[in-house]
Amino acid sequence: MEEDISVDAAIAGSYPEESEALPTRQHVTGFGFYVYLLSDGILFAALFAAFAVLRGATDGGPDGHALFSARNAFIETACLLTSSFTCGIAMLACDRRNRFMTLVGFLITAVLGVMFLTLEIREFSDLVARGAGPDRSAFLSSFFTLVSTHGIHVTCGLLWLAVLLVQFLGRGFTPAMMRRFLCFSLFWHVLDVVWIGIFTFVYLIGGYL
Repeated sequence: MEEDISVDAAIAGSYPEESEALPTRQHVTGFGFYVYLLSDGILFAALFAAFAVLRGATDGGPDGHALFSARNAFIETACLLTSSFTCGIAMLACDRRNRFMTLVGFLITAVLGVMFLTLEIREFSDLVARGAGPDRSAFLSSFFTLVSTHGIHVTCGLLWLAVLLVQFLGRGFTPAMMRRFLCFSLFWHVLDVVWIGIFTFVYLIGGYL
């Protein structure tokens, strides 16, 4: 009888430890989103590799030295890196439950993202008008594929942010909103890192060095 009681007590005493060891909803969400970001990293790694292989395959057409604008690339980079900073400010405001600064930070992030996309679309339009579209050469095909894939991610991020802000205005700082803002900020910062790679290997090395 005493042995049964001691066994029951041991089992009952193990429950708190097991419950503390269980992952929280935020941990599960964060882990799943990190897996997604890693898969996205593999996608961009493949596109970078394709560009590296095809950067000299111009088929007698113009190369990066003749096509790329340093001024445009620098402005795009400034917009996206500044948006990463404002996104970080917004997340700090979220942690402090500062509603006003959260909205301001994310709205500025959205405006800078739209400016980046506008410059990128203008660059694509200019290249196509000059006869340097994606069908001109393998080099340009790889360039348009890599840069436009990043642009599509930025577009999806802006749409995602717009939905989050509408939800935030109605719900406030709920645990679910905090998880969603965290995932968005991770996604946006990764896009900035990818763009630094594009700016370095495509525009600087591919266009000027």
